[in-house]
Amino acid sequence: MRSPVVPEAVSRPTLEAVATRAGVSRATVSRVVNGGYGVRESLAERVRRAVAELGYVPNQAARSLVTKRHDAVAVVIAEPEARVFTDPFFALQLRGISKELTAHDNQLVLLLTEGRDDHTRVARYLAGGHVDGALVFSLHLDDPLPGLIHDAGVPTVFGGRPGWRDRTGTPLYVDTDNRGGARTAVRHLAGLGRTRIAHITGALDQTSAVDRLDGYRDVMAETADGGGDPSLVVESDFTPAGGERAMRELLDRRPDVDAVFAANDLTALGALRVLRERGLRVPEDVAVVGFDDMLPLAEQSDPPLTTVRQDIEQMGRLMARLLLRGATVLRDGSAAAGAGPKGASGPGDADPAARTPGPGVILPTTLIRRASA
Repeated sequence: MRSPVVPEAVSRPTLEAVATRAGVSRATVSRVVNGGYGVRESLAERVRRAVAELGYVPNQAARSLVTKRHDAVAVVIAEPEARVFTDPFFALQLRGISKELTAHDNQLVLLLTEGRDDHTRVARYLAGGHVDGALVFSLHLDDPLPGLIHDAGVPTVFGGRPGWRDRTGTPLYVDTDNRGGARTAVRHLAGLGRTRIAHITGALDQTSAVDRLDGYRDVMAETADGGGDPSLVVESDFTPAGGERAMRELLDRRPDVDAVFAANDLTALGALRVLRERGLRVPEDVAVVGFDDMLPLAEQSDPPLTTVRQDIEQMGRLMARLLLRGATVLRDGSAAAGAGPKGASGPGDADPAARTPGPGVILPTTLIRRASA
């Protein structure tokens, strides 16, 4: 019986082979391959040509020893898998992050947290020196992750306004103008002549939900009664099922409601389903406005959803861009661990439309008018 044929292993070109082909020293090849300085352009070009001809691929482990870089970034989402893989918000933000990291030849390492054991696991992984930095979002106010990540000593950018201050002050973050966007939504409803405007909140242990509630209250405080009716506010959790529950509670409590500002599009979709069940017409009986402009969901809802647009994908890209800038500064030794990029103008440079309150980048929002309001 013949033995199976085992293909002969293909040897990988070595640094020495590149040096021989280019007619330079091994040290010169190493400096060129690892992005070092001090090599004449004519020699550097010979090395690059030899690399291409031989198909040389640097050994990442060896390269990390030289450059102190791993070319990998951890993306930490403080939500369980069931939420992350069913909510389009996370897909959009991850797409933005992935595009930016790919453009800079960095790998994305996804880490999810569902309980205390996961927090410990993530902190241990980050402290182990496997990545150059971390992008963290969807944090809750009682989450231990910020402290654990700070202790791990990795450069970090947060998605969303932090509801805490660490030992170095307010961390670097990227967020949307949640409060301003909420004001725009509620003023739009008031401008339609609606007088009993309700708000279905998001999870109030997250700053985005708190800011949107505050924006709603800002506008309601301008009304004749100077603050609005607390019975028109129902707490929810950013999910369609939560939107359904809240809308039922709201209609049972206040059947005279004539407008709803929902904390996000998924909540609005749940509210629309309940309004249809109760035989109420949208927008004739109850006008509805969401927040996110989650496509194609917002366009394909029944009726198409008027909503406040935030650029979720761009938010992810900016987080990654700021982290990569900051990690470069740290490697150059010109900033302390945990600090952001050089100069206060860095975040603003990342997007001309963004506002930069201290270490934060705030992206603008836009009202997108469709048939629901």
